[in-house]
Amino acid sequence: MNRSAVPPPVTAVMDVASAWLPERMSEVERRLAEIATAHGPELGVEAAATLDAGGKRMRPLLVLICAGDRSEERAIRAAVATELIHMATLVHDDVLDGAPVRRGRPTVVARAGRERAVGVGDLLLSRAFAELAASGDEAEVRELSSAAVALARGELAQRHDACDTSISEERYLHRCSLKTARLFESACRVGRLSAGGPGAEELAGFGREIGLAFQLLDDVLDITGPPERTGKARGTDLKDGTVTLPLILALRKDPSLAEVSLAALDAAEAERACDRIAATGVLDEVRERARGGIESAKRRLEGEHFSDAERSLLALIADGMVERYS
Repeated sequence: MNRSAVPPPVTAVMDVASAWLPERMSEVERRLAEIATAHGPELGVEAAATLDAGGKRMRPLLVLICAGDRSEERAIRAAVATELIHMATLVHDDVLDGAPVRRGRPTVVARAGRERAVGVGDLLLSRAFAELAASGDEAEVRELSSAAVALARGELAQRHDACDTSISEERYLHRCSLKTARLFESACRVGRLSAGGPGAEELAGFGREIGLAFQLLDDVLDITGPPERTGKARGTDLKDGTVTLPLILALRKDPSLAEVSLAALDAAEAERACDRIAATGVLDEVRERARGGIESAKRRLEGEHFSDAERSLLALIADGMVERYS
């Protein structure tokens, strides 16, 4: 795979596991490209563009590491399926948001319109389960099917909560557990299932906690930017009506923020709202919670089911996430 296209947390892990992991990640990339371009020009071009836009590939990386260095075709298929599900949800989310840009590039919906974007998302999702079906493992299909349902439920919850600044922290965390953490959890569990090894539930717990930490840090980045780092304007989530933990905590310190109408924000007003949230000092609190989640995740790997090499690789991912996204 193209090392320049992925962030340091990924390249550091591949350096440590250079004897086996880069080759398997390259096979995942090859298979993703093959799938993206194999279904006709109308959807294939846009599916390929979605793939070419890049991504951190954290989820397939977790699948492969949790499967282990002796894993082969089954783990690669599981890794491909997990990334396809992730890509499909991004395309569908952009349709719902009417998002013009993702990762610094025009979205499918912006380039090709709503109908084609829905078709691309549906294609990616259907191909994910075709990959799993080829392995013939019912447990893996059941696991990622459950994750896909959770993602949909999380998106519906986010839509329901749009612009509602009265939602609780508990409601926010529940939404994040569905919309973000669940697929990290499934990536780890399905990786272990594909290899038939012990410790799947401990790994799932690890994935769940780093997935939640990832979302907390991503919400901080929405407030801090800058656009050249995030690929989108500061305050994009606020402008879309998404109430995140930084805003929930900031409202406790500055109740006048409740007067901000998320539904009416333009780009300049969203930037000003970000400045007001940052001024309350809550961003450090959110970062610290994310760090606590990372440490809790690593403690889940202390059991007998895990080798020192596995713990080291997974810790690199977890710690690298904090370094890059905070």
